[in-house]
Amino acid sequence: MQMFQGTQLFTAEVGGRTLAIESGLLAPQAGGAVTVRYGDTVLLATAVMSKDVRSGLNFFPLTVEFEERLYAAGRIPGSFFRREGKPSEQAILMSRLVDRPLRPLFPKGMRNEVQVIVTAMATDGQNLMDPLAIIAASAALAVSDIPWNGPIAGTTIGFVDGEFVVNPTAAQMEHSSLSLVAAGTDDNILMVEAGANELPEDLVLEALKLAHETNRVVIAAINNLRAALGKEKAEASIFLPTAEVEAEISALAAAKISALLEQGLGKVELNNGLDAIKAEIQAAFAERVAEGTVSAVEIDDAYEAILKKVTRKRILETGIRPDGRTTTQIRPISVQVGNLPRVHGSGLFMRGETHVLTIATLGTPGDAQRLDSLLPGEEKRYMHHYNFPPFSTGEATPMRGPKRREIGHGALAERALVPVIPEDFPYTLRLVSEVLSSNGSTSMGSVCGSTLALMDAGVPITAPVAGIAMGLIQDMESGAYQVLSDIQGMEDALGDMDFKVAGTEHGITALQMDLKIKGLDFDILQKALDQAREGRMHIMGKMLEVLPKSREKLSEYAPRILTHHIDPEKIGKLIGPGGKTVRGLQETFGVKIDIEEDGTVYISGEGLNAERALAEVQRMTEDIEVGKIYTGTVVRVEPYGAFVNIMPGVDGMVHISQLADYRVDKVEDIAKLGDELTAMVIDVDPGGKVRMSRQAVLEGWSVEEARSRDRGARPARNGGDRGGDRDRGDRGGRGGDRRYDRGGDRRR
Repeated sequence: MQMFQGTQLFTAEVGGRTLAIESGLLAPQAGGAVTVRYGDTVLLATAVMSKDVRSGLNFFPLTVEFEERLYAAGRIPGSFFRREGKPSEQAILMSRLVDRPLRPLFPKGMRNEVQVIVTAMATDGQNLMDPLAIIAASAALAVSDIPWNGPIAGTTIGFVDGEFVVNPTAAQMEHSSLSLVAAGTDDNILMVEAGANELPEDLVLEALKLAHETNRVVIAAINNLRAALGKEKAEASIFLPTAEVEAEISALAAAKISALLEQGLGKVELNNGLDAIKAEIQAAFAERVAEGTVSAVEIDDAYEAILKKVTRKRILETGIRPDGRTTTQIRPISVQVGNLPRVHGSGLFMRGETHVLTIATLGTPGDAQRLDSLLPGEEKRYMHHYNFPPFSTGEATPMRGPKRREIGHGALAERALVPVIPEDFPYTLRLVSEVLSSNGSTSMGSVCGSTLALMDAGVPITAPVAGIAMGLIQDMESGAYQVLSDIQGMEDALGDMDFKVAGTEHGITALQMDLKIKGLDFDILQKALDQAREGRMHIMGKMLEVLPKSREKLSEYAPRILTHHIDPEKIGKLIGPGGKTVRGLQETFGVKIDIEEDGTVYISGEGLNAERALAEVQRMTEDIEVGKIYTGTVVRVEPYGAFVNIMPGVDGMVHISQLADYRVDKVEDIAKLGDELTAMVIDVDPGGKVRMSRQAVLEGWSVEEARSRDRGARPARNGGDRGGDRDRGDRGGRGGDRRYDRGGDRRR
């Protein structure tokens, strides 16, 4: 790699390949900028912090963007404007993946706006960008002037042929039963995102340990880069309540909060009580806020700090949670299925005050989502969409499409269910989870509701999937901790961990973990996994009490799909010039036909029509069999014989001597244009020319007898049977393989 003056390059060997981290050349005006190269995949990451702080902020304004540039793969965007538009779903998920481990390491109370941008500059299509984006963002922050308690690194772990693979390639991932991305510091894991094919908990834990050890190698390289090129850290604007204000509010509110928590109230009642206490605090400080000696934001922050301290202390000391449950207790569960008419399948999952309704829709292969991004995959046959309307939390806010959180939760539920969808199931599936009431764990509620909806629709899933969200309350000084099963919203907000686990009775299918502390001990992680399995099995038992297995038949409202495989060489014949043949089949039988490049043909429509269309497709694409009798239409008449179309693009020639069981003087006496003629195939020469005999059918001859009596077997004068093998389906040349009808017969 060519080096320029002022640049620094550090490398690490990861997964048998060289990871190169370089800084000092690109984006010099950013607070920090690095490029990361792995194989021929190159990412640029920049980090910038604002000097000014917007007034009234009560949160840390961090934004992380992953920018796809299709030039990275040598492609031009397919949109009308031929440029990249809004982020794809994959890009949004990548942004979330990078954001989650970065955020906990910024100073508490920081209010300066920080923007991290990761841009895909080049991709080889094999080295996955997930861990590289995390590494690049971490390195950019590490060398920048932005206060941050990193660095971190990210690693992908696969499981191929019984062995763990570090940073598997895209080709290896096609055969991997695990896709785990883990990010963390030199000490501990901070973030996990994983999908698995029902792998046991102990194996997933081993993968996490391997990812952690790999991360430490990369972190060493980032530290070397920071030592050589890192900038002096700037002063950030930190807004924390003063000890005096916090003490005053504690004296006024701590006892009242504790007394309220002891009542074991539901979400609405508890929130109303806490709001009343907060209003008393605000009233007590109103005069000082008006004088400007203390800010309203400081009062609110101090109150939230006291609420967090009191709640956490009570859980640690008593093991009793705000709603009165023990640490392992699951909220009451209620389940309904099939409660919506006309839809293909539905499942309503209610766990405490969290209610999620999932609807399953079955579509044809042509309904698959086409992808146009740099990440692996060209289409999706399983889509999960998650909606979180404001009424689910009793709020009234504008609805302007799905937010990043909603896209992330939908992707998590999708990852959890994909392993149990049979590979040969021909339908495209779209599941939509509508959150009707929320008090934590809605993403796992959507997993449970999705299982119910799929079974209600008659989808033959290999095993039911359930999900649970785990939490953690830990005192970092004493080391005391409590792992919480089935966390609600308050425990998520005030706790140290949000750990979502989904799976079957056989193992894990999806896992997502985010920490708000600097790391997690592996012993605690083991306890969380074991406790999650117990909770998951309890939840699954409640689901299966209502619907033990998938319904025997698909929903009567779902389309019927028949599958047939043809020789890929015959795809052009089935499609026809400009899609004419397959379009005609669709119009004739009222069906939709989708053709895969491997020769798989999907026919969707009403039962009888689909069966008839399938029979016609079979007839059109079968091999011509010598000795078989075919009925076709006379399409051409010559003095020496008649040409009969026996399947699309294939004509057989019946010589005049083979037209009847008596001497025929004129072909038209037996076969006129448009007549239907039944004859036996007696020969197919290497060039594909087909010779037939009607006399063999009339006399009951064998193929050998018919051939011996075929006086037209030798080519006739003046061209004879020239053109007898003419494939009319190829008349349009190769164009018949390239142009497809928009109505659904395109090859995907």
